[in-house]
Amino acid sequence: MNNVRVFTARHIELAVPPQVAVEAVRNAFVAHARGEWTMPPKLYLANYPAGDFRAMPALGGGHALLKWVTSFPGNPLRGLPTVSGAVLLSNAETGELEAVLDAGALTALRTGAAAVLAAAALGPEEADVAAVIGAGVNGKATARTFLACGHNVAVWDIDSERARRVADDIGATVADSRQQALSEDIVVTVTPGREVLFSIGSLRPGQHVSLMGADGPGKAEISTDELTRSLGRAGSRAEGMSDPDSRIRLFCDDWEQASHSGDISRGVESGQINRADVTELGAVLADEARGRQARDDITIFDSTGLAIQDLAIAIECMQRVDGMDVPTLEL
Repeated sequence: MNNVRVFTARHIELAVPPQVAVEAVRNAFVAHARGEWTMPPKLYLANYPAGDFRAMPALGGGHALLKWVTSFPGNPLRGLPTVSGAVLLSNAETGELEAVLDAGALTALRTGAAAVLAAAALGPEEADVAAVIGAGVNGKATARTFLACGHNVAVWDIDSERARRVADDIGATVADSRQQALSEDIVVTVTPGREVLFSIGSLRPGQHVSLMGADGPGKAEISTDELTRSLGRAGSRAEGMSDPDSRIRLFCDDWEQASHSGDISRGVESGQINRADVTELGAVLADEARGRQARDDITIFDSTGLAIQDLAIAIECMQRVDGMDVPTLEL
């Protein structure tokens, strides 16, 4: 008989504070960059326009993981969460199932951690305020993580009341307008990806943007023209580039995933972006690649969400479970 721990959303939040999540996800990025942790790209099972199902496996740190998670953007209108599902954690040596974890809480926690890591590695050093666009579950977790790591946070959401509730709950402020939020030195977009927030010429020198919402086919938070306007090829330098010496530098969490399902994928499909144009964040965190190279660089991080991030949080839950009232299943 095998005793399997069951981590609800509450257990995950109690076990892994935001600062711990950031360090765990950092280590996972580095391990993946060095080939120590492995994962294939996530598998999508589409049921559009309703949403999609995703299967995400990973191996590392003595454990194996499978995440079965959904993204159904219309669910909040039904009083249901956009993201739901389960994460299975197994012992990599014996294959025994060790834990079942709530996928929504795990996703929110590692989303915030990835956004903070990208801002720290790629953002301007003098930046004080991080603007978070989107005040859903993942946006709230992202804003909370930035606050826990010492940033001031301005939240904006198309639903102003939701933005106010989130800001009051976590101790952030509400941006006066979407435009104000989009103009901050650090901007994190955590939206359903149904509307382009950054059109051609909208990013300014020195700015850093993390695109966290467009993590599937058909989603977009930035125009392809804006992604490619300073890559140095014919047609890529468009009107609206306020400083010819500033350069857009593209980063992603994983090239295989981002080139097929992120904001970058549309540029790849059109032939405007190739592998040499994009640096993986893990390589920067492992000191194997350069991040921001000049003060006026515009840095863009395209996040599609990695199973290794989920694995890192799941392992932390197991390591920090002592003293917690976590139920078990006998299987």
